[in-house]
Amino acid sequence: MLRLQKLTKTYKTGDQALKAIDLEVPKGQVLALIGPSGAGKSTMIRCINRLVEPTSGAVILENTDLTKLGPGALRRARREMGMIFQEYALVERLTVMENVLSGRLGYVGFWRSFLRRYPQADVDEAFRLLDRVGLLHMADKRADELSGGQRQRVGICRALIQNPKLLLVDEPTASLDPKTSRQIMRLITELCRERGLAAIINIHDVALAQMFVPRIVGLRFGEIVFDGVPAALTAEKLTEIYGEEDWEATIEAVEDDEEVEAAQ
Repeated sequence: MLRLQKLTKTYKTGDQALKAIDLEVPKGQVLALIGPSGAGKSTMIRCINRLVEPTSGAVILENTDLTKLGPGALRRARREMGMIFQEYALVERLTVMENVLSGRLGYVGFWRSFLRRYPQADVDEAFRLLDRVGLLHMADKRADELSGGQRQRVGICRALIQNPKLLLVDEPTASLDPKTSRQIMRLITELCRERGLAAIINIHDVALAQMFVPRIVGLRFGEIVFDGVPAALTAEKLTEIYGEEDWEATIEAVEDDEEVEAAQ
């Protein structure tokens, strides 16, 4: 469904953030990107939707090479890629409902969006999504009245109302407490299963990735150094990705958390 072929990003400083990355993500698969800061995780996500322009290589979504698209075709292609941001990227003065409906901007045209005259079908879908994430009762609240977890749920709804084929998720739990982080990761993975969505989740929290995501890709210095199931992420592999640490203790903690999660 998504293929990265020799994807490379070199900045003007000469720093190489991505080094000829080859990666395939099948339809419906949820994948977690892990690795230390500066490994290239956010750059990879942003190269896929060309918020950052790749230096070379190809990004093929289904049968379309996104790196070859002009501005108009790229805008249309971005409709099929929902983005969930670490800092939520909501318009603070707008209501929850208005922020969710802003995900339809690529479809309704400038004047209808400017006048906030969305088709009834879009409004109905926004209500359904808010109900699914437990925020229906907050549809008319301003975004600046929400907690971090609530804001992230609004961001999820905004991405899903695009009806995308691929979700790109950048550090969805970085600003959240542990309990809310679990709730958000559980929600994202459940929604992907329900909708048959592929997703790439950039996440620092290895334990959360292991608990909720079936495939993990580890980056180090812009290269893939691990690609496998959570159970294969051994202490030796974590050392290869992050460097020396007491990873055995981390693995034991993850196993304990998984037991608690399964019992809930």
